[in-house]
Amino acid sequence: MLVTSEKPTSVGTRRAISALPWVTTVSRLVLAGVLIAAGWQKIGTPVLSVQAVEAYELLPESLAKVVGYGLPILEIVVGVLLVVGLLTRVAGMISMLLMLAFVIGIASAWARGLRIDCGCFGGGGQLKAGAEPDYLLTILRDAGLFALGVVVAWFPPGRLALDSALGLTPGREVYDAEGDEEEPHVKENR
Repeated sequence: MLVTSEKPTSVGTRRAISALPWVTTVSRLVLAGVLIAAGWQKIGTPVLSVQAVEAYELLPESLAKVVGYGLPILEIVVGVLLVVGLLTRVAGMISMLLMLAFVIGIASAWARGLRIDCGCFGGGGQLKAGAEPDYLLTILRDAGLFALGVVVAWFPPGRLALDSALGLTPGREVYDAEGDEEEPHVKENR
């Protein structure tokens, strides 16, 4: 008998495993693009960003100002980290937390009957008369972005990532499709 560390896998499992680095790369880049676009739209008009945060009526005025001024910078920094694939898991976790906070804030505004623009890509504040909020679509979009953040935080950074090039990716083998530890399997040598 010959002892090897190979696991028996199906063709479909091998294809899924070989696609995973590209899935994480695309997840990283989509999330990065949204964060950079959102931050870029707000960074030039910080007063409107503060106004958007205040419209949710969730934070005290002083904290709303800090969040309003700081959020665009945070979004851009996290987005750039995701683009280059540096500190990828940390950036993925931060983006997950941001998306979760956005979903909670929007759901809260909806539940309390507030009629506001989310301010996600600039602007924000009270809606003009006759304008309808699009809370459901915004929540679904941010929930999808949260899911991308989970992929980025859970799996290795994928292709074109500085984490991989610099050897900063942890040694944990997550490409093991069954999720269990590698253990030697016995193959018969005939």
